[in-house]
Amino acid sequence: MPLAYPPFKTCPCGSGHSYAHCCGPAHDGSRPAPTPEALMRSRYSAYALGNAAYVLATWHPDTRPANLHLNPATRYLSLKVYEASGNEVEFSAALQVNRGERYVLRERSLFEQLEGRWVYVDDITPPTLDAPEG
Repeated sequence: MPLAYPPFKTCPCGSGHSYAHCCGPAHDGSRPAPTPEALMRSRYSAYALGNAAYVLATWHPDTRPANLHLNPATRYLSLKVYEASGNEVEFSAALQVNRGERYVLRERSLFEQLEGRWVYVDDITPPTLDAPEG
């Protein structure tokens, strides 16, 4: 079950906007993500909030897994978008797993419009998972 998130708080995706004016409308179905970057940000926020249903609903049916289990002990710490061009978005997500280890996932993702809505297709480059420097 997704975590309740106050609409006035800053969105988990790091846009600087409130959740109500960023990923919230995509999550509640009132406004689909208008661009691949917006969809990627809303998916990141959905992972951070434990909203597996949204993640699956925004995954292309040809590449979507049958089910998705999100580990509630994983904490999503930050998102950085490096490039958003056409139907591709390159980003990194910092996360902390249940034993306190921190990692950075970096990926270039491919998106496609399907029936007028953007969906995540797959990663273009294999995602990397590295311990953060420092």
